[in-house]
Amino acid sequence: MNAGALKAGATIGILGGGQLGRMLALAAARLGFQCHIYAPEKDSCAFDVARRSTCADYDDWSALAAFADAVDVVTYEFENVPAKCAAFLAARLPVLPDPKVLEITQDRLSEKNFIAKLKIPTAPYASVHSATQLADAAAKIGLSAVLKTRRLGYDGKGQAKIAKGADPNAAWRKLRHAPCILEGFVNFEREVSVVAARSRDGKVVAFDVTENKHREHILKTSLVPASVTPAIAREARAIAQRIAHAFDYVGVLAVEMFVVRNGKSHTVLVNEIAPRVHNSGHWTLDGASVSQFEQHIRAVAGWPLAKPIRHGRVEMTNLIGDEIETYPKWLSAPGAAVHLYGKKEARPGRKMGHVTRVFSD
Repeated sequence: MNAGALKAGATIGILGGGQLGRMLALAAARLGFQCHIYAPEKDSCAFDVARRSTCADYDDWSALAAFADAVDVVTYEFENVPAKCAAFLAARLPVLPDPKVLEITQDRLSEKNFIAKLKIPTAPYASVHSATQLADAAAKIGLSAVLKTRRLGYDGKGQAKIAKGADPNAAWRKLRHAPCILEGFVNFEREVSVVAARSRDGKVVAFDVTENKHREHILKTSLVPASVTPAIAREARAIAQRIAHAFDYVGVLAVEMFVVRNGKSHTVLVNEIAPRVHNSGHWTLDGASVSQFEQHIRAVAGWPLAKPIRHGRVEMTNLIGDEIETYPKWLSAPGAAVHLYGKKEARPGRKMGHVTRVFSD
């Protein structure tokens, strides 16, 4: 054990009460930890599986102070934790990953600049704060391109595609003239991700490269192993490791990438970083000897990371919106593991559960 490692029975505080917080709490319980969930939504599905919960706003300083006094370490299930909330807690006890990671990854421009400084390839991009900057960026990068808000974008929200010959200003009006970045459109062959964990002592352990298929910008299916060459798999895992080290990261992060053809060979471009457990890592719950959620708990607790062993070829399918009504058919499907998140309302685009199937390799 590392110096300062938590002992079983300690309490881990989790900011955010969605399905990621729920699965983190379940993984923590398996290792003998207690969890205290802090979230502003009364119907947070993570509340159902935690020892304690606090339902309060992220700027309720009294509630946050009481939360800090009741836990031994704080982590989070989503990257848009308000900066003031993270700073308030970090002044009182360890917050992992470090809130400075949030500052970078909450802003698409800062994130892209961070990646570029590591000399890791991305799509061409430019900052857009004015109509003049947008025109200059479109001329420099070319169209087609994607205009994305710098903050608060996920699952396709906060972005607009600009086709060749289209009016870039129309896309910017759609995004209400928010500060944006313009990214060149990438003609990729497939989307992949690497979920990796970094411990307090700097050890990095990555899961197998995952191939992801989206529907209406929302992850629908993850396939493991990805249909990439061993060289591309090594490159993708090495990139995730470099990013984790550069952040001095503690916990699980996911790096989303595009696989693109480069002449007769292929290469990868980084699309986004998620400083948390990730939807594309859900397959690890049933398809590997250790899950991404357990790895994250181990890391923030100061415990050694486990070496993941994949059980076979794995397919994870999200149940989105009304698709949750199909879960009975999966209960009788051979080899299927059903995970329902306990959310009360099935809205379009809302992730309600997932199904994992493991096949012999």
